[in-house]
Order: sequence, then structure tokens, then C-alpha cells
Amino acid sequence: MSISIISFTKRGMQLSEKIVKTLDDETVSVFTKCSMIKEADRTDFIKYVEEGVGQWAQEQMAKKHALLFIGACGIAVRAIAPYITDKLHDSPVLVMDENGEYIIPILAGHMGGANEIAMQIALKTGAIPVITTATDLNHKFAVDVFAKKNGLHIVNKDGIATVSSKVLAGKTITLSVERGRVVEGSRIPEGIEIVSYPPKQVVDILITAEEKVNAGGLCLRPREYIVGMGCRRGKEPEKIADYIQQKLDMVGISKEQVYALASIDKKKDEEGLIAWCRNANVPFGIYTAEELEAVEGDFKASDFVKEQVGVDNVCERAALRACGKDGRLILHKQAEDGMTIAIARREWSVKFDEE
Repeated sequence: MSISIISFTKRGMQLSEKIVKTLDDETVSVFTKCSMIKEADRTDFIKYVEEGVGQWAQEQMAKKHALLFIGACGIAVRAIAPYITDKLHDSPVLVMDENGEYIIPILAGHMGGANEIAMQIALKTGAIPVITTATDLNHKFAVDVFAKKNGLHIVNKDGIATVSSKVLAGKTITLSVERGRVVEGSRIPEGIEIVSYPPKQVVDILITAEEKVNAGGLCLRPREYIVGMGCRRGKEPEKIADYIQQKLDMVGISKEQVYALASIDKKKDEEGLIAWCRNANVPFGIYTAEELEAVEGDFKASDFVKEQVGVDNVCERAALRACGKDGRLILHKQAEDGMTIAIARREWSVKFDEE
């Protein structure tokens, strides 16, 4: 995930630089709103924010970046308030004091991953993470975290509060999942009762890909599909988005059912693909030509593609590679206007992690 850090003092800027050095596996952009830094310390590494902080926050949230404010909580709250949508789609937002003593996730702690980011930065900088989500504080089962870790789409987000309330009250919650979908050896957390599928009564949590099964409560559906894609360098983001949507509509899949987009590593900085992943809130899987070449199957080969990137087919091979074991193509290679696409269906499962 890309992280955008903004500071307002010289000390805050210095802390920004320290954080960047610890996050060598992340894409980090550093900004400042301090005029003193603008005149005396500005470098290519630090971008001065000419616009208002609110406008800056809007731009970063539109790009689905995580935001870290080094300064007062009030600044962050006022900056992000007009652009908050809902807990399933909000960007993660954190605040850190300029002494680097505390780091606080203030938005999208679970689904956005702000709690995880806080723990990661705290571990590497020595800051104290201030986690305020109730299920974390009480070491209880968090259904939204469970859904995110297992690649599940939350159909009715209002059900999260109902389930969490029962968990925090110490009540048993009922859960029903398609047969054979729970990873063997998973330890069911205390307070969860597994109900046979399909359930004959209302359950608190239902996990299924079958739309005809509805037992009330919170419904989680698997993100079953991988979009494999290749494109001409610099292809317009809006054309990529339109083409993907066209093919999803063709096979009757919603964007919420997509688990990831996959391509070759030569496309790792392709802005159109990155932008679609940000907007769909899905991972961007990239593979080397050697990894794609090793995928077994009957593919629509192209000598031209082989000459350009080192493998005869990108979209079909990438889609299957991202599926892992037992994936299968449901839409074979389609090509149009410098873009190729294929869609594969993965075998899904869920596991419980008490940690």
C-alpha cells in the first residue's frame, strides 16, 4: 500500500524521514506544509503542499493512499472529515505526534488496515501504537478483519456492528459456511458456533458464493475471480477501467467479486492498472516472465508478446498464476485497442486465526 506522510514543522519533517527509512518495502511519499521548510530545507524528496491540507487529503484519499499526519489530531480530523464515506471504502488515516512517541489510527483501522500500519511503524520506530477498536482492545473476534484476511466481500456492512456487539457482550455467534470451505485444522475461536450448511434458521454470519442462500444476519461472499491483464505502455486509465468493466459485465461478475488483478512485472508501474486496483480496493499481483512461463495450460500464444516481454501470453497465465492451485479460466484471452484480458476463478476457502 502507498503511504503519504504530511508534517507541519521541521521536527515533524525529520520524523517523516526517519519513518521512510524504516518502510523500505512500502511506497512512501513525503509532504510538508511548513513554509520554513519550503524556503530552507525543501528537496526533491520532500514535496511542499501548495494547496490547503483538506484538498491535499482529498487527493490522497482519492488515490486510495494511506495518510499519516505528523501533528495534532484536530488537523487530521478537519482535513479528512468531508471525504469520509464508509468503513469498507475509507482510506486508512493515522496521526503521530512530532516526537514520535505515539501513533494513532483514526480511520479505517480494520478494513483499511490502519491498525496494521500503526503496528508496523511502531515496531520499527519504537512508538507506542494507540489502538482504540473495541474488538482489538478486548482481544475478540473481529468479523471485518476475518473477512479481509480471507478475501471475503461484506455484502451488508450494517451487520458488522450487530455481530461485533454480540461478540463484545460475550454472547455466542452462529456461523454457517459452504461445506468443505473451512481449511482443515483451523481452530474455531471461542464464542463461535458452527451451524451446518445450508442453515435452517437465521445465523449471525453466512459465508457463501450461492446467492440463492440467504439466512439473514451478516452475509460474506468470496472474492472468487482474478482479472489477468496486459496493455500497451501508457494506456489511458479510463480506457482500462471501461474495458475491465465491460468484460466483467459480459460474464456477470461484479467488481466486489474480484480478488485481484494480475499482470507481468514489466507492468508494475503501469498507472492505468494501478489506478483500477486502487479504485477496486484489490491487490495488484505481478509475476516475472519465468513465473508466467511455468504456468501449465493451453493458452492463446503470441510471438509478438513473447518477443516483447519474454512470455507468449500474459493475461491468461497471470490470471491462473494468481489463482494458485485449481484455478480455471472462465474468460479466455480477449484483445482490443492495445489491451488483453482474461478472467479466472479461484478455489476459495476460509481459516480462523486466533492471533
